[in-house]
Order: sequence, then structure tokens, then C-alpha cells
Amino acid sequence: MIVTIDGGVASGKSAVGKRVADALGLPFVDSGLMYRAITRLAAEQDVDPHDSDAVTSLAESTRLRVDGDRVWADGKELTEGIFDADFADSLPVISAIPGVRKALVDQQRQLGRLGIVMAGRDIGTVVFPNADHKFFLVASLAEKVRRRTAQYERRGEKVDEEAMRKEVEARDLVDSSRTVAPLKPADDAVVIDTDSLSLEEVVDTILTDIGDTVGGA
Repeated sequence: MIVTIDGGVASGKSAVGKRVADALGLPFVDSGLMYRAITRLAAEQDVDPHDSDAVTSLAESTRLRVDGDRVWADGKELTEGIFDADFADSLPVISAIPGVRKALVDQQRQLGRLGIVMAGRDIGTVVFPNADHKFFLVASLAEKVRRRTAQYERRGEKVDEEAMRKEVEARDLVDSSRTVAPLKPADDAVVIDTDSLSLEEVVDTILTDIGDTVGGA
């Protein structure tokens, strides 16, 4: 079984995806960690994020592994600091490079060959267009900022909410308007507005839909 959970910044897709995967007994992959890993490697190796050929070569030559909220590149764990603000400006630039996306999509498909729950921005539209179950999570800007701020505060980082609002808004705009694999729900995805739902309620909604679909098949 392949389950895709897409959505923008702080839509809740990773937290939801982990719990759905646990309930279904499937591995979970947050595809965003793969793009963050390439962004971190580019910074460490002084690769200009705007040098498409160099970053693509880096993505093509790096073997990534994701397990929940941890990520490894060629056997070296890169999880610590993967969300550092130092990478915030380069991440959307690198994520929009066609060659990078192709290289990582190839790896994502390999990870899902035996069944998976995968979260991201183009999983249901590009990575697994024939997935068994597709979901797309949405939330208001205010709710996204609240969640993102809470994430940073849990890591002990102070946050300027206005700066966070601009960052979240800008990232969603970039992801939605890029020419390669833009952020959008698949035509056959179930769209879930998470604003008024708890994490558990979103998970239950997804599991119920999967159960109803399987039961009716």
C-alpha cells in the first residue's frame, strides 16, 4: 500500500504521516528531509545553491536514507541542525531545481517499492501518481504560523512571529508557483482542512477513509 500526504509549510503532514504509518504498519518518509539534506550538504561543500548543475550532481551522487524524522547521506546522519535557519533561503532554491527533484524522486520511488506512507509537496502528483490513497492537508496562514512557531520553540529557539509569517507565506508562494512539481493537490486526492481538527482527528479521518476504500473495494 502506498499512501501520500501532501501539503504546504506547517500543514501537519509529517506529524500526521508518522501516526498513519504506525497505524498501518508501514514505513514513513518525510520527503522534505531529503531536500533539506541536499541543502545542508551544498552549504557544507560550498556549492552555490544557484548553480543548478553542481547541486544536481550532488543530489545524483548522494544516497539518502530517511527513517521517521532522521536522515542520512551516504551513511552519515545529518539530522542535527537540519532545520537551522541558516538553510532557509537556500532550501526553496535547491528544491526547485529540476535535476535535483528528478534525482530525489528516483530515490523516493525506490524507498516506496514495498509500501510506504510518504509526506511532501508533490508525492501524490509526481512521485506516486498511482498511489492507493492520496491526501492533501490545508491550513490557514495563521494556523501555520502558530504551528511553525511552536516547532521552533520546542527546539528552544526564539521566534519573531511576524518574520515567521512572512517566511511561511513566501515559502508556500514559491512552492505553489514553481514550474517543476508545484505544490497542489492531485485531482484524486482527499483534501482535509486541518484548522479545526486535532492531530488525532486528522489521523482518524485518513484511516477511516482508507478503511472505507479498502472495505468497499
